[in-house]
Amino acid sequence: MVLFAVVTLAWSAHVDVGLRDPAGRMFRHKALSAVLLFLALALVDVLVRTVRGGWSVARLRATFAERWDPRRLALLVSAIVGYHLVYLCYRNMKSWDAFNTPRDHDLLAFDKWLFLGHSPAGLLHSAIGTSTATTTGLAHIYEIFSNIVSLAIVLAPAFITRTRRGMVMLTAGMWAWILGTISYYAIPSLGPAFSAPQDFAALPHTFIADHVVHYLDQRQAFLANPSDPTTFVSISAFASLHVGLTCMITLMAAYYRKRILTVVLAVYLVLVMVATIYFGWHFFSDVVAGVVLAVLAVALGHLTVYPRALGSLRRGRTRG
Repeated sequence: MVLFAVVTLAWSAHVDVGLRDPAGRMFRHKALSAVLLFLALALVDVLVRTVRGGWSVARLRATFAERWDPRRLALLVSAIVGYHLVYLCYRNMKSWDAFNTPRDHDLLAFDKWLFLGHSPAGLLHSAIGTSTATTTGLAHIYEIFSNIVSLAIVLAPAFITRTRRGMVMLTAGMWAWILGTISYYAIPSLGPAFSAPQDFAALPHTFIADHVVHYLDQRQAFLANPSDPTTFVSISAFASLHVGLTCMITLMAAYYRKRILTVVLAVYLVLVMVATIYFGWHFFSDVVAGVVLAVLAVALGHLTVYPRALGSLRRGRTRG
């Protein structure tokens, strides 16, 4: 977290644009909401455990003291705040990616090569249609992503009994944003909806189309006057972090052995992949990169919290 913050501050100096948190939406409000939600879930955790063991005021106090001593609370609250600091750095680095030359032409060409000259979005439009019901449904599925991520990030530390094991979710989330930033700078891009809007002209109008126009206006305003503290960019395509974070959460559900939740999230992940390409937010290659990013984030999250696992892996290879 600290290293990523240092890199962010160094890049801020390089591009001569200060760190921004427009209206507190990137850090202040998000972090506060997450901490309050975590504390509420921690209270629910205590109540559920107390009821299961036989309700009494004395047992309630004992359960709270056992589960949520000040040290554990401080550790997890600080980790949640740290996660949101990483997110703040990610959003600023994403905004500054606007200074880099987009590689959309190459990604468009690669997608069409993969699909034998066809646009993946066009194939989806033909396969599932462009009715208002289909478009609106996919739009809502895509839009609830932020709520799912915000909830998932605090669920694990609130309900997983072992502190370290619950921390893996937070750490994997931090790695996902960091790896996403690296991928943005490796292959800067905007996405098909911005670079090939003609492919999406037949879609019924939804709030997704309004978002596209709004984000493009934001980008143009930022590039016209980067010193304006109110300007901020929200466009970067490679890799798809809608897919990456959703896939990471799905893998974490499997990591915690929540089978039913894993299946539900896997279905949602497929729908997010479809919506991502359907609306042109991302290229097909972005979706694949998002899955790879998720696998790396979970692996690095585990190794960060359990560094001895790497040593065990090395010893196992040596013996082999």
